[in-house]
Amino acid sequence: MERPRRVRIGVVGAGLIGQVEHIPNLRRLERLYEIAGIADASPEMRRVLEERGFPAFSSYDQLFDAGIEAILVAAPDQYHAEITLNALRRGVHVFCEKPLCFSVAQAAEIAAAMERANRVVQVGYMKRFDPSYEKLLSLLPRSAAELRMISVEVQDPDSWPFNQHQGDFVKTSDIPAETVADGKRRRDEQVARAVARKLTDAEMWGYTNCYCSSLIHDINVVHGALDHLGLETGEVIGAAFFAGGDGGHGSVRLRGCDAIWQMTHLFVHKVAHYRERVSFYFNDAVYELTFPSPYLNHFPTRLTVSRSDGNCWQETVYRASYEEAFIRELIGFWHSVTAGAPVRNTVAAALKDLRLVEQLAAAAIK
Repeated sequence: MERPRRVRIGVVGAGLIGQVEHIPNLRRLERLYEIAGIADASPEMRRVLEERGFPAFSSYDQLFDAGIEAILVAAPDQYHAEITLNALRRGVHVFCEKPLCFSVAQAAEIAAAMERANRVVQVGYMKRFDPSYEKLLSLLPRSAAELRMISVEVQDPDSWPFNQHQGDFVKTSDIPAETVADGKRRRDEQVARAVARKLTDAEMWGYTNCYCSSLIHDINVVHGALDHLGLETGEVIGAAFFAGGDGGHGSVRLRGCDAIWQMTHLFVHKVAHYRERVSFYFNDAVYELTFPSPYLNHFPTRLTVSRSDGNCWQETVYRASYEEAFIRELIGFWHSVTAGAPVRNTVAAALKDLRLVEQLAAAAIK
């Protein structure tokens, strides 16, 4: 069997998602990828990376000098747009963790740069590669006539219960103060560009974390299902940040049927349990995805379909596969880079997601 062509890739950011998912997954996929180096702002993290056999750099610019063909962006969110744009200018393919950026304007800039560069940009919405999500799409009806409501509910303790068992996870605290200050300035400027005003601390936390870090996944999942059903989002009929910014809510009327979509994310910091449910309520069936914490592997997403035959209620649970969505998205990226396969998580889809985020934010802070 012919050996597949390996893609020489650089990684920017060795934080939680980098250490728990992307770096070990690239190693597992060594037949497809060669890690040319990892850039991180922490001197301690660079030392750890070198001890583990990785070339480590203080700046992502140094990765381009290492002769990379692709770059994986797992840096803090406020650096996603800059790194992606610089990579495209250098003719480098990009896998960028979500959110792609903080505003529609930035996403449009990335879309234009991608077209000029004729390079792949894939956004890290791993749930689109989840086998249970793919199974859901195969089961959903083609008609939305019976759809009544879509509901998203996320209970999130943040990452602390799910990284303690990761034996080789290293949390550093030596990021230079000037780098921290630069990140905050960039975040504030980019979010102000999205919402056209300065936010309070609670609103900033709600926008960047509840909306852009958490619910952006579910927005992308639902948008994919709406595409399948031939529906579009319509008017935002309600939105709010609450619980000091730990909570974010939104309600949207769907166009093309008499149904609404409601979504809520809430950090529940002292309860070591994660629950993320996306439910589609039709008049004759309820389809529900229950996702595990994104920091846990080998916990398949649960897909449940409920129906009734008269007074008899039946619940069917599907376990489509034990395949990992995080690994499948990297395989998908490899196919797009090496063989021109269609990108599943496109910049256009991310732009659509961000447009709804901006609309929700405008309603929440008016």
